[in-house]
Amino acid sequence: MKEEGKMALNSRLKWVGLVGLVLSAISLFIHLLLARFTEDGYTEYQSSIIVFSWRPIFGNANFPRTSPTYRRLWGPVRRFESLHPDANSRGSYADPSSKTNGFIFVRIQGGFHEIRNSICDVVVVSRLLNATLVIPEIQSTTSSKGISSEFKSFAYLYNEDQFMAALAKDVNIVKTLPKNLKWARRKKEIPSFKVRYSASPYYYLNQVLLVLKKHSVVELVVSEGGCLQAILPPVLEQVEELQRLRCRVAFHALRFRQEIQELATQILFRLRTPGRPFIAYDPGMTREALAYHGCAELFQDVHTELIQHKRSWMKKRGIVKGTLSVNSAKQRLTGSCPLMPEEVGILLRAYGYSGDAIIYVSGGEVFGGQRTLIPLHAMFENVVDRTSLSTPWELSSLYGREASSYPRTPPSIEKEMKHEAWKTAGPRPRPLPPPPARPKSYNIEGWWGWVAESDNEPESTVMELRTNAHKLLWEAIDYVICVEADVFITGFDRDGKGHPNFASLVMGHRLYQSAAMKTFRPDRKEVVKLLDEIGDHLYHANHTWLTSVRKHMRKTLLDGLIEASTKSKPKSFLSHPVPECSCLMHDSTETSVHASSPSTQSQVQAALGVSHQCPAWMDGDLIMRSKDKDNEEDLDEDDSTSSGLFFRPSGENHENGGGESNNKEEAQLDDQEELDGGER
Repeated sequence: MKEEGKMALNSRLKWVGLVGLVLSAISLFIHLLLARFTEDGYTEYQSSIIVFSWRPIFGNANFPRTSPTYRRLWGPVRRFESLHPDANSRGSYADPSSKTNGFIFVRIQGGFHEIRNSICDVVVVSRLLNATLVIPEIQSTTSSKGISSEFKSFAYLYNEDQFMAALAKDVNIVKTLPKNLKWARRKKEIPSFKVRYSASPYYYLNQVLLVLKKHSVVELVVSEGGCLQAILPPVLEQVEELQRLRCRVAFHALRFRQEIQELATQILFRLRTPGRPFIAYDPGMTREALAYHGCAELFQDVHTELIQHKRSWMKKRGIVKGTLSVNSAKQRLTGSCPLMPEEVGILLRAYGYSGDAIIYVSGGEVFGGQRTLIPLHAMFENVVDRTSLSTPWELSSLYGREASSYPRTPPSIEKEMKHEAWKTAGPRPRPLPPPPARPKSYNIEGWWGWVAESDNEPESTVMELRTNAHKLLWEAIDYVICVEADVFITGFDRDGKGHPNFASLVMGHRLYQSAAMKTFRPDRKEVVKLLDEIGDHLYHANHTWLTSVRKHMRKTLLDGLIEASTKSKPKSFLSHPVPECSCLMHDSTETSVHASSPSTQSQVQAALGVSHQCPAWMDGDLIMRSKDKDNEEDLDEDDSTSSGLFFRPSGENHENGGGESNNKEEAQLDDQEELDGGER
């Protein structure tokens, strides 16, 4: 009996084990199916999905959009609501001639903003010279850069077909050179011009055009981000039409390829899923920019040494003029250095944004690493970027199939023979072979290896070239999100050559697409003075200081535009495409209420020079404001209802209320702002 019981027990255990194995196999099969069929992206997204590291933290679920505080923080700038995009040709503008003077082949080098500026310039140059433009080359050899062979040059970043279709009535564009000219280019038999930054249109008309007519093809090498001056000479024929062509290229023809656009849209959807507006912040802190402007001492330890090393390298090549050592404190006081993330966070908190506001950090590189963002994370609970809002396979799907490793160069026959001879040599002792050369593997995070060994920057490895190519895709995603953000603020607007950078292009695109969206352009010189006023009491600011910061931030909404028109536009037209690419929409409701004061249109005309009235077909896009809204205070310019102290617990979300504050100190701050008034 006992043996029978043991056999029955063993039989049951076998069945239990068998069932367990079957269930495990089914579970594994289901997981493989899920991994296979969800690889193309999620159709729906919930902020609580574990795969994403971002989990929004909000003090209060209610977020009324009709409150005065909401309109002050997130609402449009009313004085710019009459400004609309209008890049269409006006007057007599002929289609491109079927018979051109020849082909222009362009090789573009540089980062994201340099490529974008250059493409717009070469299209205008092609129109100016009546030439056929070959699709520009932005990644000359994909194999040497470690990029997937699926993408060829221009198509790695932009949509070729969209580019050609959008500009069909402006310039003749082809994808490749004819076979005979392509063969001549491979033999380097076609004339080439290395174009300097911001070249005059007469350089092309007087020098390039003659060679183009003679050889039927020229090659332009553009390496500094722009091959045509931003403000064209007024005597040039159809100068305004050429400027509007730049806008059509930048804001309509240059569309990112489908995979980039889809991922950017997904990230935007995930950002807006909580039902809240968000702030986009571009630090602008690259090693090149810090070195060029002499801001090494803003950092410590190896980071200061790295910036100085880069400045020395730039000085040897004539990029930087002046002394090697620069007083960074003086540079900071003059506004020549970027605002640190901590300083930007203080400005936003002082203006009234609560600690649970969503902040999207953009940019391909934040010099100093994540530790420079720690103060910003301490002030805002929802600081995110593209990596926290997307999965690794979503980003890797943009790159295509890239080889994980590269085969080493096989040893020469002579070396193999020597090695064999060494093995078959006579009895020891015999001289030892020389040790192999030490591989130059540098620590990318700290660059410890080469800073002490050489005065030159190390040559880029294939992996570094691949990463640089990936940065183009990362910045393309950031560009889409920053343009669509409810609020945008930047810490710096210059690159490592003193030219307008990525943030400047974003601000120009926002000005063109929807000028009324809040875009803060802080005056760095003024901000440094404000921050130095309270010094050690920075996190316990008084009401007077908070009022000064809020006035400055409101003032930059207009004054920052005026400054951009005088400082940024002469170097990059796309950073300020107004007034050439904009028009004014007449608002019939602006009559009796503002009869005694300048109208919004007259303010915009005076500040930005926009006088062109929008065409009649755009009347349907005008949103008519009611009388009640006309009688409201312009909260963007005179904030007498702002509430909330500098640092407040996130549970007391002051952005959610529109009524009277129960906090005595808060009421005193409101009274102070009421007495001080604002700029109208």
